[in-house]
Amino acid sequence: MIKKISVIACLMLGVMTAQAQHKVISFFDEMGSARIQTEEFSQAHDTIVLVDHRIDDVIWARYVYRIIDMRYKQNYQLYFPTKSDDSDYRNLFKVIADAVVDGLPIYEKNMETIKPDFNQEPLAKAMIPMMFMADDPTADYSDDPTHFDITESDAMLIHYDSIADELSGHFYRFEPIVRNQLKYLIQEVVFFDKHTSRLHSKIMAIAPLQSDLITTRDSSNVMGSLRESIMFWIPFDKLRPYMAMQYAIPNRNEVKRVTFDEFFQKHLYTSYIVGEGNMYNRWIPDYAGTEEQIKKEQNRIATELLNFEQDLWEY
Repeated sequence: MIKKISVIACLMLGVMTAQAQHKVISFFDEMGSARIQTEEFSQAHDTIVLVDHRIDDVIWARYVYRIIDMRYKQNYQLYFPTKSDDSDYRNLFKVIADAVVDGLPIYEKNMETIKPDFNQEPLAKAMIPMMFMADDPTADYSDDPTHFDITESDAMLIHYDSIADELSGHFYRFEPIVRNQLKYLIQEVVFFDKHTSRLHSKIMAIAPLQSDLITTRDSSNVMGSLRESIMFWIPFDKLRPYMAMQYAIPNRNEVKRVTFDEFFQKHLYTSYIVGEGNMYNRWIPDYAGTEEQIKKEQNRIATELLNFEQDLWEY
């Protein structure tokens, strides 16, 4: 009986000690404001986990190209806020622009193909401002009442100082530019790792698209216009440390927040397939002429990727 009392006393003492050590933090601060962190994380980029898949364990892989359209409701958290002076949140394009000013390498598009080429040298600092001219001030947009006309100087979101050899962000007219920044192209690899016995996917590259240059009026030139619309390519792993230091704007719940890196790693976005790696070096619009044929091909590729893992097993 004495032993039981001693054990109970020890347990109660341990619980009381643990409770005493646990600091209770109120949801509201001394000014009555909610304690919701919206600032950038100082060391969050050091916590990014990179899974090392051995080349000998990958027995199957397939390249897929997808477009992330900001007009889909599921992607709104990547698109908003559209203002550059929000003290708490930045949209994906602002994160990219700030990262480039900080030294993120970007690569020029290949005029012969849509695929990224990271074997070349990154763009020189002096060339970067032209890549961030997200609009053509000389074009005629009189037929588009939603378009914002801007000057060439204002169109450049990033300026280059040749004397100091530094880049700086100038976001005075950020809102009219980002309103036309509606799409991103991503290069993804889907692969099977026999060590984990499961299918994995990884985004390898991302490219902002100039939506005004994408047209479907001429079905024979859809791929040409898509290639022209690519602003530049970014190695996705190089961008992740910057995305890990910024929360995406909340969706109806201020407490439930994710960083941009989590948003992509958890596949919280929606996208549609525009191409895959194949021996013919063709993308869907190259051989599917109608909207119905394009959707049929997109569903075919998505179904093949979904069924591949299941087809490896026998039941």
